[in-house]
Amino acid sequence: MIKKFKRRLRNIFLTGFVVTLPIALTIFILNFLFKSLDSLSPIFTNWLIFFGAPLPEGYRIPFLGMIITFSIVFFIGALTNNIFGKKILQFWENIVERIPFVRPIYKGTKQVVSSFAAIDIKAFTKVVLIEFPRKGAYAIGFVTGKTSGELQRLTGENHLKVFIPTTPNPTSGFIVFADPSEVIELNITIEDGIKYAVSGGIVNPEEAEILISGSSV
Repeated sequence: MIKKFKRRLRNIFLTGFVVTLPIALTIFILNFLFKSLDSLSPIFTNWLIFFGAPLPEGYRIPFLGMIITFSIVFFIGALTNNIFGKKILQFWENIVERIPFVRPIYKGTKQVVSSFAAIDIKAFTKVVLIEFPRKGAYAIGFVTGKTSGELQRLTGENHLKVFIPTTPNPTSGFIVFADPSEVIELNITIEDGIKYAVSGGIVNPEEAEILISGSSV
């Protein structure tokens, strides 16, 4: 009983840690940038006054830090979309790889953010359990629709297309075609299902109700 309680506390803490870390890092970095760049307001004000803008001395431009931060983020995004920018990014990541404490945080945060950004959750309709990769072993899957065309002719009219993501990168995975009777629908959101896959099962949606096997999807 005590071991179960300790394990429960540990799982709750790990769940909170996995969810909180990327959010906390994002807030910390943005807050630092906003405040740091806001301190440049007097310089920008002096420039504007120099070029004839009717501004009082010491005027602070509102939301300057936010505007510059989003401009920098947009510029970096545009830069890393070309070969030169990718080389700079690779050079930066090689440096980060050599910093013991920073490396796991950077890689983990990047992986989570990249995974969520790359996934089009609108393509998924339901979260299901399906026996994979063998009988008796279950995997989380996302229904993307029903088979059509040649696949429908070969597999059956009512077969479902189920995407089974890999962990911790759910942008890759396997696609299987299954009869509705072979999947178990989960009463959880698509977002919760993705979090479960990304975290390797640490973020556990325990409130999920597994519907009776054989119910239609």
